[in-house]
Amino acid sequence: MAQQNEYIIIKAKENGVNVIGLTRGSDTRFHHSEKLDKNEVMIAQFTEHTSAIKVRGKAKILTAHGELDSDE
Repeated sequence: MAQQNEYIIIKAKENGVNVIGLTRGSDTRFHHSEKLDKNEVMIAQFTEHTSAIKVRGKAKILTAHGELDSDE
């Protein structure tokens, strides 16, 4: 299980990047969604309610485990 203080940083490389928070528990559902425009940055945190974060679109994602680009 992810630490509650673990953050990720998402920087949009194009307009319309979707960041979707998914719930924890027996049924995984989305509970929050944000749309980022090019060069906007979002800092997200895993919590007792958020077990996964889905990124749709071209973005740079930075975590404690490394950095990746969603378009590679």
